[in-house]
Amino acid sequence: MAKIGKRIFLCLCLAAAVWCGTLLADRQLLNDELIRFHVVADSDDPEDQQVKLLVRDAVVESLSEDLSQLADVEQAKAYLQENLPKIQQIANQTLAAAGVEEEAVVSLCREAFQTRVYDTFTLPAGVYESLRIVIGEGEGHNWWCVVFPTLCLPATSEGFAETAQTAGFPDSLCGALTGEEEYTLRFYALDALGELENLFFRQ
Repeated sequence: MAKIGKRIFLCLCLAAAVWCGTLLADRQLLNDELIRFHVVADSDDPEDQQVKLLVRDAVVESLSEDLSQLADVEQAKAYLQENLPKIQQIANQTLAAAGVEEEAVVSLCREAFQTRVYDTFTLPAGVYESLRIVIGEGEGHNWWCVVFPTLCLPATSEGFAETAQTAGFPDSLCGALTGEEEYTLRFYALDALGELENLFFRQ
């Protein structure tokens, strides 16, 4: 009887180790394969918040076609790094056209993000690569999504899942991000790992 109990215990430990291993792999996949898009408004004034969205739309429109043709995240990072001056110019042209004196500063950097709920999926907290646009003083509310792969653009959960799977996300990770009940614990574990990353992150 003792031997059976020991075997069950060892099997449970092995299963837990495998689960934790795949969980860490999913967390690393999120960290390595996503590029967030982060636009920070000058202030919380309604006009500044509206201008933030104008900048967002102009930049997304200028990038979407080129990014959709890139094969992987390394190509996307290289493309964005090379085109930072162009992106900043587009942002500032949009601000000028809106009659705004403030200018935007654009960078590609690592940032700590809190949990974010979108229409069709949820991204856990954690440290992600980010295309960051700060308008003026950058003291207003943020807008953020995912610029690569373009996970924010599909209008349905099915569209999101298809894009994520194309990017190499396993079914378990897609299920966790889209809120499938069987993967609820996995999402909370990924989120907890992300919060731990944020705690020790120094920009």
